[in-house]
Amino acid sequence: MKKAIVCIALLINSALFANTEPSNTDVVLGTITGTILDQSLQEPIAFAAIVIKSEDKSTIITGGITEENGTFEIKNIPEGTLTFLVQFIGYKTYSKLVTIDKNHRKIALGTIYLEDQTQELSGVEVVAERTTIEQKIDRKVINVGKDLTTTGASASDIMNNIPSVNIDQQTGELSMRGNSNVRVMVDGKLSNVPVAQLLKQIPSSAIKSIELITNPSAKYNPEGMSGIINIILHKNANNGFNGTISTGLTVGEEAKFNSAIDLNYRSGKINIYGNYGNNIGKYVNNGSLYRLDDNSEQLFSFLNNNKSHLYKVGVDFYLNDYHTISFFTNQNSFDGKGKGDTDILYYNDANRNSNQIFDNFQDNLSEQYNFDYKLKFKKEGHNIELEIDYNKFNQDEDALFSSSGNSVFPNYVDMVDTNRKQTIVNLDYVNPLDSISKLELGVESRNFETNVDYTSTGLSFNETGNLIPTPDTDFVYGMDIYSAYATFGQNYKKWSYQAGLRVENVEVKADTNNIRTFSDQYTQLYPSAYITYSPNDKNQFQLSLSRRVDRPGLQQVNPIREWSTPLISSFGNQNLVPQFTNSYEVNYTKRLEKGSITTGIFYRQIKDEINRAVYVDRLDLNKLILTYDNFDNTTAYGMEVSLNYKPLTWWSINGSFDLFSQTQRGITETLPTEDPNTTVDDIAIEEVEVENTAWNFRMNNSLKATKNLSFQVFGFYRGANKNIQFDVKSMYFINTGARYSFAEGKGTLSLNFNDVFNTMRFAFDSTRPYASTGQFNWESRTVYAGLSYMFGSGKNKASKRKNRDNNTKEGGGGIL
Repeated sequence: MKKAIVCIALLINSALFANTEPSNTDVVLGTITGTILDQSLQEPIAFAAIVIKSEDKSTIITGGITEENGTFEIKNIPEGTLTFLVQFIGYKTYSKLVTIDKNHRKIALGTIYLEDQTQELSGVEVVAERTTIEQKIDRKVINVGKDLTTTGASASDIMNNIPSVNIDQQTGELSMRGNSNVRVMVDGKLSNVPVAQLLKQIPSSAIKSIELITNPSAKYNPEGMSGIINIILHKNANNGFNGTISTGLTVGEEAKFNSAIDLNYRSGKINIYGNYGNNIGKYVNNGSLYRLDDNSEQLFSFLNNNKSHLYKVGVDFYLNDYHTISFFTNQNSFDGKGKGDTDILYYNDANRNSNQIFDNFQDNLSEQYNFDYKLKFKKEGHNIELEIDYNKFNQDEDALFSSSGNSVFPNYVDMVDTNRKQTIVNLDYVNPLDSISKLELGVESRNFETNVDYTSTGLSFNETGNLIPTPDTDFVYGMDIYSAYATFGQNYKKWSYQAGLRVENVEVKADTNNIRTFSDQYTQLYPSAYITYSPNDKNQFQLSLSRRVDRPGLQQVNPIREWSTPLISSFGNQNLVPQFTNSYEVNYTKRLEKGSITTGIFYRQIKDEINRAVYVDRLDLNKLILTYDNFDNTTAYGMEVSLNYKPLTWWSINGSFDLFSQTQRGITETLPTEDPNTTVDDIAIEEVEVENTAWNFRMNNSLKATKNLSFQVFGFYRGANKNIQFDVKSMYFINTGARYSFAEGKGTLSLNFNDVFNTMRFAFDSTRPYASTGQFNWESRTVYAGLSYMFGSGKNKASKRKNRDNNTKEGGGGIL
C-alpha cells in the first residue's frame, strides 16, 4: 500500500538539504511547479517526494512533497542544470534535467504521470517479499516481509527473529539488548494489556514493521532503559471496500488456533475500519530444579488453556484539507485456565516428599478509547494536534492450591482483583521554520492508577512463627506525570542534527489497606541529541545520546504475593526508587550493491539499578523469597551487526549478531547446609556482582523456487551467559518454512516447522543460595499452517490519520 507516512519518511531521508538565503543578491533563484498523477487511474498522488539534485545526482539541493491534490511548488532553487526527481513508494522514479537561469526562473512542468511498478491486486497492499532493515535518525526499522511472517502465527512467535530482541517463550517476557526494561507500543500507543498477552494477540501477517527505538528523542516518553519497541500494523486507506482474512493452526503437544479479519471502507471524506482477531489454544510447560546439598528435586508441569479476542473499530473524518478528526476503540478480552503440578522429592528421605496442585482461573478486559484532532496550516508540515487516550483494564484471578504429603499448609484459595486506569492527553505543535529547520513543541499529561484487592482463605506464619489466617490486602498504586518537550533540528548538506529536552514532574503514591505506605515526588530533565553525517548515498554515520528512566512497575512494588510454589514466593518492594540511565550510541550503515549492512555500538551509565534480590525465608529456612531492590551504579555496553544481502535473484539473506555486557548487582543470601542445627542467625547476606556477557546470532535464508513458491530456513543461537541467579547454558534452534501464493498474489498459504531438532530449552546452574541445577521446556517444536486472503477494490489514497509515536519525518533533523 502506498501511504503518506511512508512517503514522507522517504522524502525527508533524501531531501531538504538547502541553504536558506544566498549571500550574493545576483544569484538566480528559481521555482518549479507541476502536478503528479497516477498514470493508470489519472488520480492525484498526495505526499509524493520531490527531490532536486545536482546534475550528476551526487548532491541533494532541496525538495518538497505534493499537496493532497497532487500539486507542488519548489522555491529558492539555485541557478544551474539540475536533476528533478519524483519518488513514491510503489511507483517508478521519475527523473528529468531542468535548467535554472535568468531566462528560466519559473519552470512549469505541467502534469507528470507516475507509472505503478507493483502488481495492482485490486487495490490491496502487497506485503514485501523479504524482510529488510533500515537505520533511521532515531530508530532501526525492521520492515517485515513474508519470509518472517512465515515463521509463526503471532507477534510473539517472530520476536526472537528480530535483531537485539529476545522473548522468553515460557513466561512471555520481552527484552532488548539483554534488558527487560523496554516499553512496547502498537502503532505508537501504549496499552494496559500485559505484554505477553498482547504479543500473542497480534497476527504476524498484520505486522508491517517493527521499530527498535533504542535511544528515543525528547519527544518520546522516557520510560524503559532499553528503549521502545513499536509494532506498526498494516493500514488500509483504499477507496471503496477492502479487507484481509487470515487463519492459522499451530500444533505442538497441544493445538493452538488463530484467525483475524480486517475490514475498511472509504468514501469521500469518511474512512471506516474494523478488525477482529482471536487466539485460542493450550500451552504446555514443564521443568525441574535439582538441589545438590540435600539430594532433592522439584518437578514442575503446567498446562494453560487460553482464549483471547481483540476488537477494533475506528472512523476518520476528513472535514477539509486542513481539519481531520479521528476516533477508535480497542476491546481486548482474555479468558485463561491454568493447571500446575509441583512434586518435591527428597531422595534421601521419602517421608519429606510433598505435592502441590495449582488451579488458576483468570479473565480480563482491556478497553481503549482514542480521540485525535489535527489542524494543518497552509505551510507544508506546519500543524498542531490534540490526542486523548483513555484505557481501562479489569482482571479477576482465582488461584486454588491443593497440597498433599509433608506440607504444613492446608488447601487454600487466593483471589486477586485488579483494576487499572490510565489517561493520556498530549498536544503537539510542529513548525518547519524554513527548508532545513524544524521546531517541535509539546505538552503531555499522564495519569495512572491501579487497585489490587487480595483475599485469601489460606494460612501464613506471623512474626512469632505461628500460623494465622492470611490477611486481606488492598493495594492502590498511582502515578501522575506532567511533561513538556522541545526539539529543534536542521539539515545542512551532508550533515543533520537534532537536539531536544523534556522536563517531567512526577508524583507517586502507594496505599496499603488505606494507609499511605510510600510516596515520592521529583522533577527531572531528559535531554537527547543526534548527529548524522552522510558523505554519499551509500554511507551514513550517526552519533546519539539520551537520558531515560525506569520507574518501578506494579509487580516490582506490589507487596501482595505475585506467585508461589511450595519452596519459593515472590513479592514486590514498595520502597523502590526510579533507575536512571544515560545512553550513548554510534551507528554506521553501508549500502551495498545487493544489500546493506548496519553496525553499531552502545554504552550505558545506570544509576540506582533495579534488580532481583533473593532471600532465605526467615519463617521457613527451607524456602526462598524473591523480591526487588535498588543497587549501586553500574554500566552496560554492547555491539550489533545486521546484514541484508541478495547474492542471487532467488536467494536472499538476513543475518544479525549482537553482544551485550553488563555488570549486574543483587542481594542474595547463603545458609550453611552441613549443620542440621542451622538457625536464622547463620544466614549470610551477600551483595553479588556478576559480569554478564551474552551474545545472539540469527540468520534467515529465503529461497525462491518459482514465482509463487518460496522456502525459508532460519537459525538462532544464544551463547551461554550469567545473571545474578543462574549460569545460563547456551540455546539454539532451527526453523524451516514454505510459502505459496495463489489467486494472482491475493492469497498466501504458509507452512513451517519450528525447532526442527527440538533443542530449545532454558537450562541453568546456580550456587546461590543453594547449589542447584535445572531446566525448563516449552512447546518450541511445532508445526504451523496458515492461510490469508486479500480482497476489495479501489486505488490507494493516503490516509492522513496520525500515528503519534510512529511518524518518522526526518526533515530538519526532527521527527513527528
